[in-house]
This record gives sequence, structure tokens and C-alpha cells, in this order.
Amino acid sequence: MGVKDVAREAGVSLGTVSNVLNHPEVVAESTRKRVLDVISSLGYVRAQGAQQAHPLASRVIAVLGLDVADPYFTALATGVEQAASAADLGVMVCTGARDAAEEGRHLALFTAHQIRGIVLISGEGAARTAAALRRQTLPFVMADQYALEPAACSVGIDDIAGGHAAVRHLLERGHRSLVHVSGPEGLAPIRDRRTGARSALSRAGLASASLHELACPSLTVGAGKDAGQRILGLASRPTAVFCADDLLALGVMQALYEAGLRVPDDIALVGYGDLEFAASAVVPLTTVRRPVVAMGREAGRLLIEDTTHDAGHGHVHVVLQPELVVRRSTLAAPAR
Repeated sequence: MGVKDVAREAGVSLGTVSNVLNHPEVVAESTRKRVLDVISSLGYVRAQGAQQAHPLASRVIAVLGLDVADPYFTALATGVEQAASAADLGVMVCTGARDAAEEGRHLALFTAHQIRGIVLISGEGAARTAAALRRQTLPFVMADQYALEPAACSVGIDDIAGGHAAVRHLLERGHRSLVHVSGPEGLAPIRDRRTGARSALSRAGLASASLHELACPSLTVGAGKDAGQRILGLASRPTAVFCADDLLALGVMQALYEAGLRVPDDIALVGYGDLEFAASAVVPLTTVRRPVVAMGREAGRLLIEDTTHDAGHGHVHVVLQPELVVRRSTLAAPAR
């Protein structure tokens, strides 16, 4: 499979294909998208012969995942960079592919630079990207996912245990009317946190109806604030809220304060992630700490081992444990 096949399938010249790979800014968007779609569908790998002759020639690994502005992404990428630095390697950071055209652009970039391997962060579309990386025979390790890709190394966090710990803490504080502010259903860690929350209720002998769920389309402060306004509109106001992410918790806290309610006196609040701001919020946030930097560091280490001659470790699946961090947002008796 070569550049001529891509040009013929896309109905463009060899020069246009070259421009898409090297100078995409000079190619019309519709043409660029068509060429990238063909590259993805045909599994074209640029300079494939050279890459196979020198599989370890590159001193760069890549991180592919969420928005670089997301503090979670930053923390994970920091861990990967620590592992790369210890091995005297560099890191290329890319945001996740939202469609086939963007995915093709990433693949073309990886192969053009003969990237040594990729740390692929779990998220919506990760399964499609993993399949494309396999077709291109590009080594990769899954981060924040330990079940999606059995044919590759992975590092995940036991979010079922984390969700269980969060709700168990609220139950131990005497709360029996709870709301769970959840996130996108397509994210496995979000589903695991909900599973853990429900297991804590079951262990306490409580019905699942004791936990009212409010789904959010994204893990952002804005989505959390919207969820907080929905909580205020419930016929029966809960005494505690468990949010699937710290950013959601911050948004909920803002909505409650704007309505004149106090955390934790009127409503207790638990977040998830232990992002940097959690301890310095107006009311320091009780949350579940995810060892994200350690996860990135371990994913980077596995990738480096996997792309080293005679590594021989096979596919390793590592599961890290979260930790409940109790702060002032839950340290009050239930309001009623």
C-alpha cells in the first residue's frame, strides 16, 4: 500500500497527497478530509520500509487523548513525560480524534515522524482509534482503561472502589437522601463510579432509589452548575451529592451558593479526582483521589518497555487504587 494507491482512491494527484501529509494548511478542507479518510481506510503507513528497518530510531513517544486544557489530561501527560525523561525520550502531545478525518491526520503525523509508540487515553472514540493503531502496527498502551484493549498493555484505576468509598462515606455521615451527578455514559470510568456508588447502597441494605442520578453531557464546571440548578428544582432536596468529577462538583457548589445554600450544612458534597483546586475551593472539597500522574508514569514505562528489543513482558494490565480524601465539604451533620 503506497501513496499512489491513496491518490488513486481519493481521486487526487500525488502532490495533493504530499501536501496533506506535509503542508495541510494549503489544501482545501473538503479535499484534506477526503484524503485523510482514504489514508485511514486503506491503512497507509508513510515511509513504512524505513520504519520497519529502524523500529527504535525515534526518540519520541506520543500521548493521545483528551483536551489539553483539561487538568486531568495535564496530570496524566506529566506522568508520561516523567517516564520518558527517565529513558531520555521526548513526548508529543495530541488531542483526541473526534472523527475519522482527525484520526487520519494523527496517524499520518505519527507515521511521518516514526513515533516510537502511543499512550492512548481512554475516552469516547478510543476503541476506534485503538483499532486504527493496530492496523498501522503502531505500538500503544491504554491509559485509564484496563478492559477495553486486551491485546495491548493497559493501566487503569479501580473506579468501582472509588465510587463505593465516596457513597459509603456519605452513608457513614448519616445521609440517606443522595444525588449522584454523573457524566457521559460512553466513558467506562464514569460507569464504574456509578456501579461503585450503587454497591455501597446495596451493602448498607438501602434501595437503589435512595440515589437519584442526574446525568451530564460533559465533565465541566458549566455542566455541574446546570446539574446544581436541577438539584434545586427537585421536589425533595437531597442532603448529600456525589459528583463523578471535581469540575462537576465545583459547578454544583456554585449553583448551591448562588441559591443561598451552604455546603456542607445544607447539602454535603463529594467530588472525584482530587484536582489541584479541590483543596483550595471556598469550601475544601471531599473527593476521591485518583493517582493520575502515577498512571501516566506507569503507562509510559510500559510503552517504553514494550518498544524495547527483547522486552518480553507480554501484555500487562495494571490497576491502581484510589483514595478517599475527607475535607470540610462533608464534615457536618445532615441538615435534616
